[in-house]
Amino acid sequence: MCRAVARQGTMRAMTSKRYIALLRGVNVGRAKRIAMADLRKLIEDLGYAEVRSVLNSGNVVFSGPARPQAEVAAGIEEALVLKLGVAARTLVLDGAELAAIMAANPLLDQAPDHARLVTFILSDPLSMPDTLRAIETLCHQDWQPGALALGERAVYVWCPDGILDSAAAAALGKLLGDATTSRNWTTLLKLHALSGAAAA
Repeated sequence: MCRAVARQGTMRAMTSKRYIALLRGVNVGRAKRIAMADLRKLIEDLGYAEVRSVLNSGNVVFSGPARPQAEVAAGIEEALVLKLGVAARTLVLDGAELAAIMAANPLLDQAPDHARLVTFILSDPLSMPDTLRAIETLCHQDWQPGALALGERAVYVWCPDGILDSAAAAALGKLLGDATTSRNWTTLLKLHALSGAAAA
């Protein structure tokens, strides 16, 4: 009996994944106000564990059974509407995807201020070939003293004068619309650290 229980516990551990949910446009101005305690409870009520939020802008790391990230995102979006009355696009990555995005950033050497190094994470790059070609065109423009670079799953933007004054970030945001959500590098570092370590 004890061996069977141990095997079941091992199987659950093997099939568990660490997820990162990024809600778009949450707690920006007066729209889509969500308390992070309510968001954590909502995700726990969906059956996930080790739920941690980062800052107040809809960043959550949690653990759960291995399933497609789009399915996890859809469940969170539905619960947000039903339980909190908030409609917010949600992008979900697993720990390996976030690690790959972090490792691929070609702008780190020229971006000493991580709060001004912004990553636009793409929701589904394979479904947007025309948009990717348009991003490549933007990458070849001169954005000095800033910079813009395209990776496999994200677009990286160095905004030395701040994101609000970045022509590159503005052009990219206009092009991508709801197909992305963005976070600065400081926030991604915190999420990466949490995604790589389960809560004690």
